[in-house]
Amino acid sequence: MNMRPGISAAAADGGEAQCQFSALCYRIVEGVPQVLLITTRGSGRWILPKGWPMPGRTPAQTALREAWEEAGVIGTESDRCLGLFSYDKTIGGRSVPCVAQVFPVRVRGLADTFPERGKRRRRWFLPADAACRVAEPELAAILRDVGSTLPWLAAVAR
Repeated sequence: MNMRPGISAAAADGGEAQCQFSALCYRIVEGVPQVLLITTRGSGRWILPKGWPMPGRTPAQTALREAWEEAGVIGTESDRCLGLFSYDKTIGGRSVPCVAQVFPVRVRGLADTFPERGKRRRRWFLPADAACRVAEPELAAILRDVGSTLPWLAAVAR
């Protein structure tokens, strides 16, 4: 079975939830927050960049690294967790329950060349529109609420 190192057989059988770290990439344009969504490599669903814990990196640093690899994001992470969402990830043909912690990343720019370029699409959305595009109800709730959170984060990040 081809699984990520560190995922137990019980997790691969759906027995225990695995943790991932997700980046809610945002920018403020004329006082209006926008969030960046990317598509999955397989089905093309809209999601946030996310990935497995990385040794030597904090959860927020991991989220920023995933945002770079998956979307070419150049930005600054915050250690303030905005919330959690659950989803099922297919690994080696099996469904693995996962929980993602969401960390804000203020986007300064988007690179033209990045590791997963050509494998995903990326697009800016208003938070309410992004909430309608994602499949995970808990993530949709975070995106709906983020419109009031991001201007505060933007002021702190200056």
